[in-house]
Amino acid sequence: MKVLVTGTAGFIGFHLAKFLLERGDEVIGIDNINDYYDVHLKYRRLEETGINTADLKYSKGLVSSKYLNYQFIKLDITDHGKLKKVFKDCHFDAVCNLAAQAGVRYSLTNPRAYIDSNITGFLNILECCRIHHIKHLVYASSSSVYGLNKEMPFSSNQHADHPVSLYAASKKSNELMAHAYSHLFQLPTTGLRFFTVYGPWGRPDMALFLFTKAILENRNIEVFNNGMMKRDFTYVDDIVDGIVRVIDHPAKSNPEWNEFKPDPASSKVPYRVFNIGRGQSVDLMEFIGEIEKNLGKVAHKHFLPLQNGDVVKTWANISNMKKMLGYQPRVSVAEGIRNFVSWYKDFYGVTENIPEQLEPVGYD
Repeated sequence: MKVLVTGTAGFIGFHLAKFLLERGDEVIGIDNINDYYDVHLKYRRLEETGINTADLKYSKGLVSSKYLNYQFIKLDITDHGKLKKVFKDCHFDAVCNLAAQAGVRYSLTNPRAYIDSNITGFLNILECCRIHHIKHLVYASSSSVYGLNKEMPFSSNQHADHPVSLYAASKKSNELMAHAYSHLFQLPTTGLRFFTVYGPWGRPDMALFLFTKAILENRNIEVFNNGMMKRDFTYVDDIVDGIVRVIDHPAKSNPEWNEFKPDPASSKVPYRVFNIGRGQSVDLMEFIGEIEKNLGKVAHKHFLPLQNGDVVKTWANISNMKKMLGYQPRVSVAEGIRNFVSWYKDFYGVTENIPEQLEPVGYD
């Protein structure tokens, strides 16, 4: 199978590309490598997938990898002209769109970035998939779409129409846009509502990364809502397993879909939305405790009120993924944090004497 994966310098996209390559798929990766967070980490991820990042400075086209079945191009999905050329030249079987402007809190101060990438960019992906008759479009949504919903666990069969951040609104918009294309053009689309993904090579703006770094540097960690928060923390390997299962099973129409009692997770057209999480909710303080245990250090905690745009609790009902695709998360939070801390120490060259400012190993 030939798969386009957008966002392959990003956390989930990097892990997905590696998995697909190792099972023998042909992968084209694209990413704009923006500076939302440390670009050195993004370049190191690309190097882990065999890309000579020095070549990116001189090439405006596809760059080859040590993997014979992988090529990468630095490209922004908001550039419709260049994106169309990639689709025209490469003839994909499936597309997995993970490129997006991420982050709830960032959307409070930089809202236009979300419209550009998550709305305009996603429209460009949809148009290219339509024109080139892609057999399946899989795309990242978010657990943030549940917004003001309080019924737990969150189910994709619930309506999610009250977002509390522009980021969440942009992801819900993606689901609506995808349904329109599934209806108008019979384009099979599947949206994945990710629940707090963590693990090695993770994003520096996420809690696990921020807490680990601050604890090692003897700085306060910011604990919002006075620690009274819960998250369905999901290890990245389990997320990738779910994504691949979805890619391999294109969305189909639901013959039992009822127009008078419409199910938000399916349709009479080839459209699906799944929750993809671990299916368990973990106390934030328990999560911090596991980090402390693995670092052998107690965190200095600065308790703060709930931030605008945040939700107090997430918990995924993953029964649809289990029933339809055999999805079963396997990595516990204890094991996942242990793996992350081990990677972090290795990547940043952490020793007993913690430097004031950690820099990635291998960079000047």
